[in-house]
Amino acid sequence: MKRTLSLLLTAALALSLLAGCGPKNPPAGSSAPVPGSSSSQPDKSGDASSGGDTSGASGPSIRFMALSGPTGVGAAKLMADHDADAQNSAIASYEIVTDNTQVQSALANGDVDVAAIATNAAASLYAKTDGGIQVLAVNTLGVLYILEKGDTVHNLADLAGKTLYAPSNTKGANPEHILNHLLEGSGVNPSDVSIEWLTPQEITAKMASSDSGICMLPVPAATALLVKDSAVREAISLSDAWQDLEGSPLPMGCVVARTEYIEKNPGEVEAFLAAYEASIDYIKGNEESSPLSGPSSPPALVAQYGFAPNADVAVRAIPQCSLTFITGQEMKTVLEDYYTILFQVEPKSIGGGLPYDSFYYGLG
Repeated sequence: MKRTLSLLLTAALALSLLAGCGPKNPPAGSSAPVPGSSSSQPDKSGDASSGGDTSGASGPSIRFMALSGPTGVGAAKLMADHDADAQNSAIASYEIVTDNTQVQSALANGDVDVAAIATNAAASLYAKTDGGIQVLAVNTLGVLYILEKGDTVHNLADLAGKTLYAPSNTKGANPEHILNHLLEGSGVNPSDVSIEWLTPQEITAKMASSDSGICMLPVPAATALLVKDSAVREAISLSDAWQDLEGSPLPMGCVVARTEYIEKNPGEVEAFLAAYEASIDYIKGNEESSPLSGPSSPPALVAQYGFAPNADVAVRAIPQCSLTFITGQEMKTVLEDYYTILFQVEPKSIGGGLPYDSFYYGLG
């Protein structure tokens, strides 16, 4: 996608009106919260707090929230560090939720300070709150896969005339927009693909009972299906298809913070970013401290905090989660290219227009 197109669209907007796969419950004894609940640490009197700064005035103050899918995977070590030593961690509390709207609401209401969220949801919230949040880093690239029980689909053009099972919570959301854009780029009219919108559980059942099923799933749900049914194969990586079509990465997840919090706590934000990058490196196995096995290994932590059903699935899912840590000008370039395409496909998916420079942490 040409950068000039992004600039032209941005200029045009300036002249106009201003403007998944829920997690399993953690194993018994785990300190990870059930989705929708906050982690807590007991205070000196022994009473457990619920949210807010759980480590005292001299400790961290960041209230962190993550999605239960791949967008939150990179934070597993960050959470484990908090549970091991809250006073010296980069966050005061954390919460794991199952839907982007929960994250958007919590940020808009000031209930959390920093959150891992889908990139389009971040842009939409920026528009809705008049710049109330900023994006700190891209943390996840493409995680969508076309899986097949059979051997007839090798590229997107092969989907024409076929039935595709897809998660119902992606209807009208980014995965559908991404798929439609890629189909059109492959010369296929999206209407020529019959999509059945189902729950992940229904998709698994359909694939199990079919001799020739085709589905679109994100990691780790896609990984779990591959592990469960050896007859299912990975047919297409939509990340690879996007890269081939656009010549740029597919940024699907990011970490954002409330603008007010950033302005009042610049030091804590920088400390968080350092810890978060270290957490991603640990989960990816890029650090010497990342053990290959045991309760503190990356797969064990990803399973413990509910991002994968078990460590065996996590072993295969982590490489497919496309974990990354992109900041600064590179982050802005990658996101603007992506947002420009989404604006053409469905403006509402990013809040009606391209975000201004103030959306990008350190560049506004």
